[in-house]
Amino acid sequence: MIEIPKKEPLNIVPFIDIMLVLLAMVLSISTFIAKGEIKINLPASKTASQAENVKDPLLVQVDAAGDLFRDGTRVSFEELAEAIAGIPRDKPVLLRMDRESKFEHFIRVIDLLKEHQHENFRIATERKDG
Repeated sequence: MIEIPKKEPLNIVPFIDIMLVLLAMVLSISTFIAKGEIKINLPASKTASQAENVKDPLLVQVDAAGDLFRDGTRVSFEELAEAIAGIPRDKPVLLRMDRESKFEHFIRVIDLLKEHQHENFRIATERKDG
């Protein structure tokens, strides 16, 4: 008598493993992409000069809504004050303020720098031709 081989069920465990690895990769990559995206529209200036190569500046950003960022991470005003108090006075600070942010936010950051006798800061602008 001829035996008909039985069909074995499809083993889907390896497929599930691959899908979980791919899901983990997508989630981790999307986290890095979201963190690096801070919308800042710099103010334009006809007299803006090319920034010198500043080594390892503390990057302070204020977006249009007035949210503060230190080196790309959202912080409160108190956390920014602690960060500025904890750095040497000769460490450069680069201010990137959105052109739509309130002037009050700019003054608060400048006051904070002056309060800690930190005068080594630069204000980032876009060069406006014409």
